[in-house]
Amino acid sequence: MRAFLTTLACIGLAGCSEAQVPSAPIQAERSVAAMVVTSPDFAEGQTLALGHAYSGFGCVGSNRSPALSWQPVVGAQSYAVTVFDPDAPGGGWWHWTVANLPASTTSLPAGAGGRRGMLPQGAIQGRNDFGQVGYGGPCPPVGPGHRYVFTVHALSEMTVLVDAATAGPAFKAAIEPATIAQGTLTGLFGR
Repeated sequence: MRAFLTTLACIGLAGCSEAQVPSAPIQAERSVAAMVVTSPDFAEGQTLALGHAYSGFGCVGSNRSPALSWQPVVGAQSYAVTVFDPDAPGGGWWHWTVANLPASTTSLPAGAGGRRGMLPQGAIQGRNDFGQVGYGGPCPPVGPGHRYVFTVHALSEMTVLVDAATAGPAFKAAIEPATIAQGTLTGLFGR
């Protein structure tokens, strides 16, 4: 707001050139090491099977999270997994968040995002944008397909303060400062 008012004052009073108009501060992103994330259920850029799609809102999938695996990261005290659709209307959609996976974890079986206790003890799943705890599969509006970015985050802390009520943006904010490495695997889905 201050930048906007300054710009208006500058233009209205002094006829500033474009070079004099203040800009928003630029925050440098913290660099993290790269990880490789794989899945026996899909490869980078491939379409996710219907079994991984959401069951509801006109989608008829089985809502089963795909299996994921990664190599251990030196210095990692725990891992977190997020699934985000950057193509969803309104700026994106959080499909899954899970944190506090022990450092010894290097894979999750298919279906781990369900409610059947398939995650390691101590792992915490957050609330997805369907309003539920756990995995919520792809269910884009009818039209062009969307990207589903599965990200594994290696964390420098054993425990991140999140719970089942933590929504995607707050979850991301909680894990970002502790992220020392991350890798992504992107699947596609449309209807």
